[in-house]
Amino acid sequence: MKRNNPFITGTIILTLTGLLSRLIGFFYRIYLSRLFGEEGMGVYQLLSPVLSLTFSVTAAGLQTAISKYVAGEAAAKNYKASFRVLMTGLFLSILLSLPCTGIMLRFSELIAARFLLEPRTASMLRIIALSVPLGAVHSCINGYFYGVKKAGIPAATQLIEQFFRVACVFLASYTAGLKGGAPTINVAVVGLVVGEFGAMVVSIAAVYLRFCQLSSTKGIRRNAAKALRPAAAYLSVTAKLLALSVPLSLTRIVINLLQSVEAVYIPSMLQAYGYDSATALSVYGVLTGMALPLIFFPNALTGSISLMLLPVVSEADAAGNMAAVKRAARKTVYSCLFLGGICTLGFLLLGRPVGQLLFHSELAGIFICSLSFICPFLYLCATLTSILHGLGKAGSIFFVNVSSLLLRLAFVFWLLPRFGIDSYIAGMLLSQIYSAGFLLLLLKKTVGKVKK
Repeated sequence: MKRNNPFITGTIILTLTGLLSRLIGFFYRIYLSRLFGEEGMGVYQLLSPVLSLTFSVTAAGLQTAISKYVAGEAAAKNYKASFRVLMTGLFLSILLSLPCTGIMLRFSELIAARFLLEPRTASMLRIIALSVPLGAVHSCINGYFYGVKKAGIPAATQLIEQFFRVACVFLASYTAGLKGGAPTINVAVVGLVVGEFGAMVVSIAAVYLRFCQLSSTKGIRRNAAKALRPAAAYLSVTAKLLALSVPLSLTRIVINLLQSVEAVYIPSMLQAYGYDSATALSVYGVLTGMALPLIFFPNALTGSISLMLLPVVSEADAAGNMAAVKRAARKTVYSCLFLGGICTLGFLLLGRPVGQLLFHSELAGIFICSLSFICPFLYLCATLTSILHGLGKAGSIFFVNVSSLLLRLAFVFWLLPRFGIDSYIAGMLLSQIYSAGFLLLLLKKTVGKVKK
């Protein structure tokens, strides 16, 4: 394949930066686990459902829609239209993010007590609410750069976000140590906000520089007034973005609501199994804050491929080149299964010593070994989902994701209180096998009849 292939180049860039970012984030989690303990990590991880839900409402669907339509405009070298797509998406995303921020600030106590079932998260919610509009802007601009196949900018902002986050927490804990005190878990939440702010500033600067560059080389500024004046042009773009992003966002919202129920009730079901509150949060913190991040670490490669596959598959689909889609899908499936098999073997053999070495936790090592079997199916689902999104199969993906989560929830509510955390891990494995199998069948039905 050509060295200047934007898909290959983008994947390499995203993979390398993704690995570096995950490496930083991985050791950052080790640092947090030692700074705040297993219970503190459990409380901190309870924020994940809220973050996922707000992202689903404000940016997830719009980011994908921006990427798809910008890819089409960029392929036609219609740069003015691609910027119009971005500006419209930014406006919609900010319009959605401000009410989310207000709700989190106003009802933080209620959300903490009734939704997260942990009153200690109320102050954390008030802090993290500030990150919602910052993340919305950052995500939309990333969608634009994915669409024009300039993966270097999202990769750079990812690293900058990690740097600002880690530096903020380290500086705060170091300052507290000099004063003879210890930082609270709220410091980690402040780090999230600072990281999002840094990433947003850099992404805005990058898109402004690209606009200036295209203005001088493509004449975009000279004709910008004619292109941007008609309200009908913006209304048309708004309609297209909403037509694609609303179903995607609703899908993500439903899925994240189910994931939130799952995350919130795992500690409660562990208490029903017989643990006290502190032990239940500790087990939850070890599983979601230590073991799972390690299992997800190789996903830097598959995640990069997934991000770059969407515009590529969308272009091929628009051109009617389904043979190219089939070739890309076949190579992706084989690669993910190969990577997953290697990771399963590695985690199975080295999980216990790695858990003890990195986290000083025997339980983390046990979880890593148990979770190792989901790797091939986990990595495969991510790339298959991206390919099928590019082929316009959002409805089918929604069905697969929801049914998979309902299967996991059945394990949480029925088996976890009786058999403990091992039954939940078994449910995770079964749901991943189900999702991967269903997505493979759907992909085969979509492109399987195309000749090589």
